[in-house]
Amino acid sequence: MNSTVNKLIASIFGIGYVKGGGTLAALVTCPFIYLLWLQPWAVNPIWLVLATVVVTLLGVYVGDKVEPFWGKDSYRVVIDEVSGMMVTMLFVPAHIYYLLIGFVLFRFFDIVKPLGIRKMEALKGGTGVMMDDVLAGVYGNIVLQVIVHFTKF
Repeated sequence: MNSTVNKLIASIFGIGYVKGGGTLAALVTCPFIYLLWLQPWAVNPIWLVLATVVVTLLGVYVGDKVEPFWGKDSYRVVIDEVSGMMVTMLFVPAHIYYLLIGFVLFRFFDIVKPLGIRKMEALKGGTGVMMDDVLAGVYGNIVLQVIVHFTKF
């Protein structure tokens, strides 16, 4: 892929250029997840897992490719928020309330960066760009699983 395509993917078609692009990218991911939930073939959670893995690996790749142009972990790279939001919603029942709660949880963990999340940024290249958001998504998912266990919408 050429550098323009890598930049488009890394910035999720320009969202990364907008102030608050990380939050916006995570928010834009929510309808995508909701639409996946609505598909009859998506009853099996493996489809969301596969989509999450593809987005994450693509993010590592384009993160490596845009680093020479934008620097390490540029604010313009927001594919990591897409991946983190998708991780947050893995194995969660399809419900709009869970999606909204998941969004808030992911953004909380992504912004505050507790429990080793910040250390992930030290990893090289696109891996460091992606893994802090993946770990924020894991923490968001754990808390969301507890919420799902104690609530039924």
